[in-house]
Amino acid sequence: MRIAFLTAPEGVEQVELTDPWQAAVDAGHEPVLVSTASGEVQAFNHLDKADTFRVDEVVGEASVESFGGLVLPGGVANPDFLRTDDKAVAFVRAFFEQGRPVAAICHAPWTLIEADVVRGRVLTSWPSLRTDLRNAGATWVDEQVKICDHGSGKLVTSRKPDDLKAFCETYLEVFAQETG
Repeated sequence: MRIAFLTAPEGVEQVELTDPWQAAVDAGHEPVLVSTASGEVQAFNHLDKADTFRVDEVVGEASVESFGGLVLPGGVANPDFLRTDDKAVAFVRAFFEQGRPVAAICHAPWTLIEADVVRGRVLTSWPSLRTDLRNAGATWVDEQVKICDHGSGKLVTSRKPDDLKAFCETYLEVFAQETG
């Protein structure tokens, strides 16, 4: 399965990109780095610059139909940038409209809020997003990983890098069920 990993050109939390990416590779899937601009993505280890990663597809040119699912890594700046990009928001919304599974970790639900796809859903995130999610109509829970099947397409969410093992196992299991 091709899995889209959507990030901004700068600000993605490196481990929240690389661990789910490697999990997809290890499971025999094809991860594809999608961003709002061509070139490279600058990852971060919290506030410090980390590695760069080559962009495979630009969000305005990427076809949702070519992917089995979407992973949204976190980092504070990453989803904050994505939610201001109309094409990125439309790309995320289209996964839900088509009933395709989505996985988001840490601060990534900010982009889900902007896409207006959290209303009526139960999810988790970095704790500082709790009020934002509630104001957008979601129910926030403090759990390592949460699967929500309310609405179109399943949504897998996790709180933070410490939850990555559970996040990766769960999103791969859900994606396999939804696209298999």
